[in-house]
Amino acid sequence: MKILSVVGARPNFMKIAPFIRAIGKYNGQFSATDMNSSSMNEGRINQNTAFIEHLLVHTGQHYDKSMSETFFDDLNIPEADMNLGIGSGTHAEQVGQTMIAFEKVLKAEKPDWVVVVGDVNATLACSVTAKKELIKCCHIEAGLRSGDMSMPEEINRLVTDRLSDLLLAPDRLSVDNLRAEGIDESKIRFVGNIMIDTLEENRLKASGLNISEIINRNLLAGTELSDRRAHHFPEIFAVTTIHRPSNVDIKEVFEPIIRFLQDVVARDMKLLWPIHPRTKKQLMKFGLFNEVFCHKNILLLEPLGYLDMLRLNMEARIMLTDSGGLQEECTILGTPCLTLRWNTERPVTLKEHGGVSILVGNSIDKMHAEFKNVMNSPRISVRPELWDGHAAGRCLEAILEYQMGSIAHD
Repeated sequence: MKILSVVGARPNFMKIAPFIRAIGKYNGQFSATDMNSSSMNEGRINQNTAFIEHLLVHTGQHYDKSMSETFFDDLNIPEADMNLGIGSGTHAEQVGQTMIAFEKVLKAEKPDWVVVVGDVNATLACSVTAKKELIKCCHIEAGLRSGDMSMPEEINRLVTDRLSDLLLAPDRLSVDNLRAEGIDESKIRFVGNIMIDTLEENRLKASGLNISEIINRNLLAGTELSDRRAHHFPEIFAVTTIHRPSNVDIKEVFEPIIRFLQDVVARDMKLLWPIHPRTKKQLMKFGLFNEVFCHKNILLLEPLGYLDMLRLNMEARIMLTDSGGLQEECTILGTPCLTLRWNTERPVTLKEHGGVSILVGNSIDKMHAEFKNVMNSPRISVRPELWDGHAAGRCLEAILEYQMGSIAHD
């Protein structure tokens, strides 16, 4: 059986790494002699259900070193078998160019399955192309819904889930979403959150990293002040990541958030801010960069690798973010999280569902109120059902079971 997995952007990398390891573990049960051509020809091994040939395709949606290669190194992901080199562009440009390039890959490789993860443009483009080529498609992280159709990711999720043959859901709420949309029960599997596999796999390694070294190694370059800002591990610090257009593209929205970070969050503790290229660009555009950079308690960092970011999250007093993946990690680590969004496709991470995250949108009043509450609350780790570090094995098992069922019906 041949499986072709697709990654396109950083959120995908944390999800595909454990899946690749699960395939390696599965293939480990077959000896070299078992896999020789004579054994295959004699029928002792079913080529459709036994040894898995796996190919990794990187669409190249994120492919600069800080946004891509570091994650491959941190997570020990093998070099992609193919890189489509799509690069940046509008949503339509990325989707269209990916479909054109990916169609050629499918015609050449003829996989049995295409596995897509998450909700980036590559997920949508490759699921559509797979189905047009009559290739089975599996979506890992199916069923997430924010209900916000202004988010491109929501469109990607809806289309991918409608087309996929097998939908692997990370939580019960996502399963309920798929059922409510009329997805056939035979296509749905509750497997748990594969992102947590990566967290658990790397928790010990990350815990050994020195936070002072992380800070100094990643201080934002490009100004004369950078080399004069050596820092030691602060005992109490906050972390923020902001990149969504709804927060950074309009000055009247972004500037009050900056004031809150400066005047409230960074008043009595250090604020570590790994800054997204888009956010840095907007800070400069709105004339806010220098005052943020020069704030005595705000440390602007380059985009971080997975292990560095995990280490900061493990010790942060509070996380302020508009990232979905960090909401999930905060839940497991117990890091109080103010989510700078009005909705989330991961409601299982919210306090009302037993998690640690609180939606504050870009309301400064909500930020003030919830920040005060959080700073007076204890740090409590929460583990939703099947967020146990073994989701990847269940994902692969679901594909194998589906494949065997398909063969039986042929």
